[in-house]
Amino acid sequence: MKMIRQATNLRHLLRKQVNNRRPVYLSSHPLTSLLCSRRLFKAVNLDTLTPTMPSSMDPKGIVVFTSVGRSQYGFDIFTVNLNLTPITGSTSEHRLTDGISINYNAQFVNEDQSIVFISERSGCPRIYLTRRGLSKPEQLPSVPDSLFHDRPIIKSHHLYFISAHEQPEKPFQSWSALYSTELHGKRKIIRLSPYGVVDYSPAISKSGTFVAIASYGSRPWEGDFHELKTDIVVFPTSDPNNRLVVCERGGWPTWSGDSTIFFHRQADDGWWSIFRVQFPENPLEFSEFPVLPLRITPPGLHCFTPAAFNDGKRIAVATRRRGKCYRHIEIFDLERKVFHPVTVLLNPAFHHYNPFVSSNSESLGYHRFRGKSTEGESRVPHLEPVASPIKDLGMLRINGSFPSFSPDGSLLALNPALDENGDIKVVKSDGSERWTLIKGRVAFCNSWSPTEKYVIYSSLGPIFESTKTTVQIARVTFEPSYLNSDLQEIPCDVKILTREDTGNNAFPSCSPDGKSLVFRSGRSGHKNLYILDAVNGEFNDGIRKLTAGPWIDTMPSWSRNGDLIAFSSNMHNPNNVDAFSIYVIKPDGSDLRRIYAAGPKGSSDVDMERINHVCFSPNGEWLVFAANIGGVTAEQVSFPNQFQPYGDLYVMRLDGSGLRRLTCDGYENGTPTWHFGGELDMRRLCLGNDAGVELTGEFDEPLWITSDFN
Repeated sequence: MKMIRQATNLRHLLRKQVNNRRPVYLSSHPLTSLLCSRRLFKAVNLDTLTPTMPSSMDPKGIVVFTSVGRSQYGFDIFTVNLNLTPITGSTSEHRLTDGISINYNAQFVNEDQSIVFISERSGCPRIYLTRRGLSKPEQLPSVPDSLFHDRPIIKSHHLYFISAHEQPEKPFQSWSALYSTELHGKRKIIRLSPYGVVDYSPAISKSGTFVAIASYGSRPWEGDFHELKTDIVVFPTSDPNNRLVVCERGGWPTWSGDSTIFFHRQADDGWWSIFRVQFPENPLEFSEFPVLPLRITPPGLHCFTPAAFNDGKRIAVATRRRGKCYRHIEIFDLERKVFHPVTVLLNPAFHHYNPFVSSNSESLGYHRFRGKSTEGESRVPHLEPVASPIKDLGMLRINGSFPSFSPDGSLLALNPALDENGDIKVVKSDGSERWTLIKGRVAFCNSWSPTEKYVIYSSLGPIFESTKTTVQIARVTFEPSYLNSDLQEIPCDVKILTREDTGNNAFPSCSPDGKSLVFRSGRSGHKNLYILDAVNGEFNDGIRKLTAGPWIDTMPSWSRNGDLIAFSSNMHNPNNVDAFSIYVIKPDGSDLRRIYAAGPKGSSDVDMERINHVCFSPNGEWLVFAANIGGVTAEQVSFPNQFQPYGDLYVMRLDGSGLRRLTCDGYENGTPTWHFGGELDMRRLCLGNDAGVELTGEFDEPLWITSDFN
């Protein structure tokens, strides 16, 4: 009873902190250690301890944003029968998922092709089961409020999975941890990772006795994501607090039996390779850990995400070979030291990810782009609903970047790409139709005039270049009558507002009265902010400097009432081009101040902030932005390319209080805008194959995986 009273006191304290608009960290209070007790797990429902703010205090509306590359994944899960040897180009694959949304990171449940996997069909990554006879996948027990689940495994009627729903004590630490639940009975979800410890990529031994995990431990995130600095940790399923580091530096463990673990890491010669550690049947009785692992795969090719066969003689791996563009699944014979190709024979021009093997070693699975001729979703919607952690705040992912709404909210401008294929698209806010402006010119960062329904400001030229590179601010005007015609490419007038000899001018944001633009320019040799006449540009002295200094000020956003401009800057640490924080300033250049997101002024945490794409809410009380505060959610080597996978969206009040995380996944989320026009009914969005663009499966492998060494 004493423990329950203490937990109740903790609950009341949490509620008080929330009501006082103070950040809440479950592990920051001494009583929180009680939560690790199994007795308390049985006595107290942890869900009742989750802090929530009253809905009247929450931000409202709809946030529209992008997730880099994700719209073209089109992942489904496939298997191939290994008994049908040799595998050739005519060997049949069997698709196990239904072509809805994206489906990935599966494991076999038994030999009848039942699988447990991750799908984003409900708006965020959740856990599903499919088997023969099911008309549609069955959603399995998970954490209702979690925006991220990963790497599910079913063993001995228990479901093990990664979730990222519990905020750690400090910023710059991943939220990812290991949980389990019974598939029968009460289905109570138990945290297996100690509080404050970050875990990824679980694996269960053949007998179900032991868990292996790639653990980051309790230390703060160090900014790594190419190869996470994780260790291979083992513990009994019956005693998750009895953890043992069996090998330092490794990820993505897989068991062969109960005494052998394979894992991947980047070798000293630069090649990603598979390594092995072996120990007695009970690793907890072995006193010589951590041990030096044995390298299994040779240099000369990259090998990732191993899956061990139960016969102990083979492992399946994803490979990237020198001079090849695609990731493929191969089987490595541990005795003969030879690779046997699989997917390159079946689909040579597709990427294949994260193999898994049936317990009888007869089936090999993986996920890949489903293909254009396969049944299922074949188009990418212009706007796609995404799960939101805040009741009255909707979330929409766009197929593009830098969205901006027309004054009445009925239209949306965006950039479909940020390369030579980039241009400006105009989309109906219900996602039903799309038109092209400025085809064939690279454009980025749009700002729709709040006072002129058919005027859009944008940057023309390459993105993220030097101060001397020519990038210009343009005023783009088009006639509304073209929206009612059959034209897909709309004629428009493009008026350049900046001089060509002034270098890099980008990221415009229009004032509420439509008369001025704030933008970033490198004309002084440093990237600072300027204010520009929105009609005539800088010609006829229509320009003035807003900020000045040997640092970077960028991505400004004008508040809807016109009193403030928010932007990202490293003026607090000009020598660090990765250290960006939020600043606000009045349009006359007065009252410059920094808004701290990761902690109070003077703390070491705030100097680690990397914050971009700041945008005001319609009422000017909140900011939405992309930040690195939550670290990395998953092993990035198992994903297609993400430039900044630590980029997630957050909202925060203008006074620095009320920080809330909006997204939590393995993608780079950014370029948000807040819908401020009329009502946008998310129930009437045009989805499915009736709207959007063709799903092509065009995405990149991680650009940092190279073969440019001996």
